[in-house]
Amino acid sequence: MKKWLNINANTPEKARVLIMGIPFDGGTSQEAGAAEGPAKIREFGEVYMPCATDDWHVLDAQPVVYDFGDVDMSGTWEESFARVEAEALDMMRYGKFNLFIGGDHSVTIPLHKAFAKARQGEKIGVIHFDAHFDLCDCYDGHIWSHANTEKRALDDIINPEDLLFLGIRAAEPEEVEIIQREKDITVISGTDVDEFGWKKCAEIIADKFKGYDHIYFTLDIDVLDPAFAPGTGTPVSGGITSRELINLVRYILKNLPVHDMDIVEVAPPLDVNDITSWAAMRIIEEVLSYADQNM
Repeated sequence: MKKWLNINANTPEKARVLIMGIPFDGGTSQEAGAAEGPAKIREFGEVYMPCATDDWHVLDAQPVVYDFGDVDMSGTWEESFARVEAEALDMMRYGKFNLFIGGDHSVTIPLHKAFAKARQGEKIGVIHFDAHFDLCDCYDGHIWSHANTEKRALDDIINPEDLLFLGIRAAEPEEVEIIQREKDITVISGTDVDEFGWKKCAEIIADKFKGYDHIYFTLDIDVLDPAFAPGTGTPVSGGITSRELINLVRYILKNLPVHDMDIVEVAPPLDVNDITSWAAMRIIEEVLSYADQNM
């Protein structure tokens, strides 16, 4: 069991948040390094004391976290993703808050499949924070790359009306065609966040998913401007700020049925002074605080 300071539970049943790492960056199209994300973030989890979040909730010697460690990503792409799906599904069946640490955004493909199986028969949706749509059908010769994540979701687990993007500021021509054709997909661009403000965007998200049973929240760290997250494989200027991201995450957790979430594309070898890993850790702190008070 991986250690998260003094907030570890001895068993999954006693925890409020279950964590699993997916150290894989075989789906990247530019710079690799996201496979090292889980190890770096856990390194901070071992030494960084989450004293109190913005609402002054203190995490202190409470059994909040159980960490299953990393999925074995050896073997073929297909074999690795099958293990991710199976182990994630097992974890989701405990009924806790499930947090997955990537890894590039391709790892969300098997996580989406596990989520759909765990929530079978219920109304499900996906919130996708990212600089990119990840709606390509095939990219660099692959159908499971980090550019295919939500295209596979539309193929396999959800309908267009169940999908929302926030922070988008880059797109491939085929992705633009999909967005123009599928009017029920909600897109809040990077420009929209700047013009509307984070609170209005949060209200749009909450209104869209009113009446849903479960939402999967996938957070690509490159939704942040590279000034706040330089350590990622495909950075795009013009992103949201750390403050906006924290506010949005807190609002979503408090107002929507999100119990399954991933943070992906943190690439420590590309980082500057660990800024990006610290940004991810700050979001994890908010997840732990929320779950400790509400799960």
